[in-house]
Amino acid sequence: MYPESLVKQMKAELTTVGFEDLTTPEEVNAAINSKGSVLVVVNSVCGCAAGAARPGVKLAISGAKRPDRITTVFAGFDTEAVAEARKYFAPYPPSSPALALFKDGKLVHFIERHHIEGRNAQMIAENLQTAFNEYC
Repeated sequence: MYPESLVKQMKAELTTVGFEDLTTPEEVNAAINSKGSVLVVVNSVCGCAAGAARPGVKLAISGAKRPDRITTVFAGFDTEAVAEARKYFAPYPPSSPALALFKDGKLVHFIERHHIEGRNAQMIAENLQTAFNEYC
């Protein structure tokens, strides 16, 4: 498990722009199973989370269309919450970072780590905005 002092800053990159920090399995279930669209960001300490995933999702939510709820769980820190979120990501294997969009409790769009690595924030944002336009 990562030290809180390290994770706190990385969580704040998303929570300060409105992301709901899900830290328990119950919070994850309530968020994903809520009516409407929900983005779940599996946050991480890795470089691709810092360089592309977090900046990309922040850019994506600034567009005209965005999910009803924007949420995040942190891999390697909020382990039970992440494990619960990953149950909803099937058939995709565990991945962090990862970006999951749900509509009325059903997974409709998923971006795995290997789709984040080597891409920039603008590319991640464009991918998400296309999904937001379709499902939100």
